[in-house]
Amino acid sequence: MDVRDDLKPAAAVLGVCVMVGLIVGGWLLGGQIKAMKLGDRYVTVKGLVERTVKSDTAIWPVSFKEAGSDLPQVFAKSEEDKQAVLKFFSSQGVTPQEISVGQIQVTDKLANEYGGNNAGPRYIVQQTVTVASGDVDKIAKAGQKTAELVQAGIVVGGGFGQGIKYVFNGLNALKPDMITEATRNARASADRFAADSGSQVGSIRSANQGVFSISAADGSQGGGGEVGEGGGGGGNADASIMKKVRVVATVDYYLMK
Repeated sequence: MDVRDDLKPAAAVLGVCVMVGLIVGGWLLGGQIKAMKLGDRYVTVKGLVERTVKSDTAIWPVSFKEAGSDLPQVFAKSEEDKQAVLKFFSSQGVTPQEISVGQIQVTDKLANEYGGNNAGPRYIVQQTVTVASGDVDKIAKAGQKTAELVQAGIVVGGGFGQGIKYVFNGLNALKPDMITEATRNARASADRFAADSGSQVGSIRSANQGVFSISAADGSQGGGGEVGEGGGGGGNADASIMKKVRVVATVDYYLMK
């Protein structure tokens, strides 16, 4: 028998294997190329959700100071001021549980080695009474009557951090529904884009829920009027009882033909 006749079956098997390999390889390569092309086709959309909410906490620090050259007298006058402030809050319906009294701060200008201005009274005594209440309307009404303290001869501080600060602490309860709605709005935007471009929306390529911000409901903002993941903003946002909670979700969707 010719040796070449013995090799024919083996060559035939090898040829079939090579052919099958080429077919499978081509199919896999085609799938990869298609996947790469589909990976380049996506759309980035945003979903915006806003809610108007009411602050649930009012924080009001009232600072007052007295000055003089006789420390016992200055301290006694500061204590009188404190009692007048506590009486004022009591008349506005503020309960003792809503009030905290801070530490007394005494400044001796002669003991200040870095101070260059020692003119005027030697001692300055300052105290702060802070109200923290969940009844924001009650505190707002009381805040409109601070002139009564001035009329009583109390020098109320007006520096940074003074005034009523309104805070919203219910952000965590709003997050799940707002994220769901923002994602739904993003999907609706993607569907509209796909319809205009003759495509179909596929799976999510990537997603970013964004940062929650809280600002004044009327849109006015001071320095730091919007904050992320917080209870209250700064500037006018702090002074506003009504807040605007806002989140923008950014989602990438694949586009399918």
